[in-house]
Amino acid sequence: MASRMNRRKFLAATSALAGTAAFPLPSIAQAKPVKIGLMTVKTGPLAAGGQHMVAGINAYLKETKSTMAGRPVELLVADTGGNPAGAKTKAQELVERDKVDLIIGPFAAFELLATVDYFVQSRMPTLAFAGAEDVTQRHANPFLTRISYTSAQSMYPMADYAAKELKLKRAATIADDFAFGYEQVGGFQRVLENDGGRVEKKLWSPLNTPDYAPYVAQVPADCDMICVGLAGSNPLKFVNAARGLGLKQQFVGGSTTADDTIVSQFNDGAIGLVNVNPYSLDTNTPANHRFIDSMHATAGANVSIGHYACCIYVAGMIVDAALRKSNGKIENPEAFVKAIRAVSLADTPRGAVSFDDHGNIICDMFVRRVEKQNGKLMNRTVKVYPKVSQFWTYDPAWFLAQPVYSRDYPPMKS
Repeated sequence: MASRMNRRKFLAATSALAGTAAFPLPSIAQAKPVKIGLMTVKTGPLAAGGQHMVAGINAYLKETKSTMAGRPVELLVADTGGNPAGAKTKAQELVERDKVDLIIGPFAAFELLATVDYFVQSRMPTLAFAGAEDVTQRHANPFLTRISYTSAQSMYPMADYAAKELKLKRAATIADDFAFGYEQVGGFQRVLENDGGRVEKKLWSPLNTPDYAPYVAQVPADCDMICVGLAGSNPLKFVNAARGLGLKQQFVGGSTTADDTIVSQFNDGAIGLVNVNPYSLDTNTPANHRFIDSMHATAGANVSIGHYACCIYVAGMIVDAALRKSNGKIENPEAFVKAIRAVSLADTPRGAVSFDDHGNIICDMFVRRVEKQNGKLMNRTVKVYPKVSQFWTYDPAWFLAQPVYSRDYPPMKS
């Protein structure tokens, strides 16, 4: 009899406790870990950005003590090697061997293009970093959401700012000879032409170009600006070489041209370079100060902080918010992707973020000018374009009826 009374009291007490929680979440001790696979690059010319991605997610997990929505989080980092074959291999390992619940990454456009079909077939929720445009446009799918920006998304406001505020109209472009480069230049060209300008010359260089002097020699003398769409350490090599060889034109560029992680490595010839980025280190908000403090606490006082780390830190915020929307449940891939795409955050280090109907982020874009302060080159924000879409100001139906940006599209005007 006493045993039955104690059991009744126990059940009553636990029911009362459960009723006090408005949004009950699973006990951390009992909950199955959420397994996140981060696909990034740790070797080759893109390695610096890839390593910053790792620092960004680690900073967020340190803040949350490696828990999200009451569930422990296990992070698995895979080095793709910066090539399509390596990306495909690592994708299969994370999905089939490690049984991850979601993927963040991969880093490069050619890596995403090599893995996206596999992720769809595997019903794997994927928070893509790479800018490959069409995976959230003509070939959008229900499992992939882009949490960074498309290749051209920062180039639209760059072209708009160059034409309308810098009053520049005639451009030469240089970009790496692969999808990310093509799409950056395509977006820049489209908006520049809409604003009355034109691209006079397009230069394409291999990712591992050792010497940019031959490309500098091909820049037309009558251009008033050079749009730099290079990634990794390549912008440093090109801009420093171009100024050393006497080019005087205005430099402009997108997200990878003068990221805060590399800007101090330019020589003084980069002073005045204007670039557009989805994050700026000088943003004076509590959310950005908290992010910077977390990066320093995780990776040290001298860590470089730029958009690579910030995008992945904010990806952690997005996953956390989606888990809370779904009461900690991630096991249904379709439902979890819907929860991700329903996330709208007003207060992140990169400003407000939300998602469009095709699964691409809508975000602020920061126009910055390279200046020298206290003997060091850094970016200073001069304008913010709020809530920039992957479709810019174009009608999405019209946009999607056009060919995807490529080496030859849009065509140059004769």
